[in-house]
Amino acid sequence: MRYILLLIFAFFGTLATAQDWEDQQLFGPSNPARTLRVISSTDTSFFAPIIAQFLAQNPQLAVEYLVTSTTALDQTFRQSPQSYDVVISSAMDLQFKLVNDGHAHKVEDISHPDWAQWRQSLFAFTTEPAAIVVNRQAFEGHPIPGTRQELIQALRARPDVFRNRLGTYDVRQSGLGYLFATQDARSTETYWRLMEVMGSMGLNLYCCSGDMINDLTTGKIVVAYNVLGSYASARKDAQDILEIVLPSDFPTTMMRTGFVSSHSRHPEFAAAFIRFLAGLQLENNGQDGFPLPPLSPARDIERQPTISLGPALMTYLDSLKKQNFLQEWENAVVQ
Repeated sequence: MRYILLLIFAFFGTLATAQDWEDQQLFGPSNPARTLRVISSTDTSFFAPIIAQFLAQNPQLAVEYLVTSTTALDQTFRQSPQSYDVVISSAMDLQFKLVNDGHAHKVEDISHPDWAQWRQSLFAFTTEPAAIVVNRQAFEGHPIPGTRQELIQALRARPDVFRNRLGTYDVRQSGLGYLFATQDARSTETYWRLMEVMGSMGLNLYCCSGDMINDLTTGKIVVAYNVLGSYASARKDAQDILEIVLPSDFPTTMMRTGFVSSHSRHPEFAAAFIRFLAGLQLENNGQDGFPLPPLSPARDIERQPTISLGPALMTYLDSLKKQNFLQEWENAVVQ
C-alpha cells in the first residue's frame, strides 16, 4: 500500500511540474481562506499592482498568477479547465472560442460597455494597438516610416542595414501574433508584400512582445512589426532608444479579455476579480500610472478600428482556413 501511495504522489508531482510557466507567483497571506488561480498571457509586472489592489480589498484571499504564451494558455486550460478560476489573454479569437465552447461562467451583475463584452461571459478591459517599434539609431538621418508601405520602401532602400535585424511574431506559435496577422491580411494586400520583403531579408521570429522589445533595445533587431505598443511604452529604460509607430494606413487594435472559468472551484471570488478588473480600468482611464492601457471610450473605438468581440473572430480558427493561412505565411516569410 505504501508503494502505491508513493507512486500516486510521484504521478501528481510530475503533473504539477509538467507545465513550463514563464512565471508563477503567489500573492497574499500564507494561510488564505481561498486561493484564486489566474492563468494569463500578460506579464506579471503588469498585473502585480492590480492583484495587490484587489487583495487589499479582499485580505482573506490569495492569488496564484501563472503566465504562459497565448497558444500555450489555450492548450493548457483545455487540458485541465478545473485547475483555473480566471483566464486572461490577449488572443481575442482563442478566448472567444473558449467561451463559445462553454468554458465561461456568466457574470451578470457587472456594469460594462456592450462593445467590450460578449453575453456577460467574456469581458475586455484594455484597448491595445499593434505597433511598428523601431530602434531610432537605425534611422538616424532618415525618416521613420509611418505606414506599412513606407516601411517596405525604407527596407528596400537600405537592405544592408536591416538584413537579419527584423522581427515579428511566429504566428505558428503565438496566438496573438496569428490574430494580428489574420486581421492585417483581411485589411490589405500590403501585409503580404511586407511579409515577403521582411522574409527575404532574414526575419527573426518571436513568441512574445517582451522578447522582441528586449532585442530592439540591444540592437539585435532594429524593427519589430506588430509588437504590442503597451509593452514598448512600459520600458521606461528604453524611451530614448525606441520609437513606437501606430501605422496610419490602418491600425490593428486588440482588446485584452478575461473570463471566469465555468469549472472554477471559487466562482464567486473569480467573478469578484473580473468585476474589480473591469471597474478599475474604467475608473482609472489610464490615470495614476495604471500599468495597463484602459478601454478606449466608444468615440475612440469608432475612429480607431478595433477587433470586435463576436463570432467573426473564429473565422480563421477553422482548421482548413488556418492551414491555408499558415502555408501562405510560411511561403512569404520562411525564405
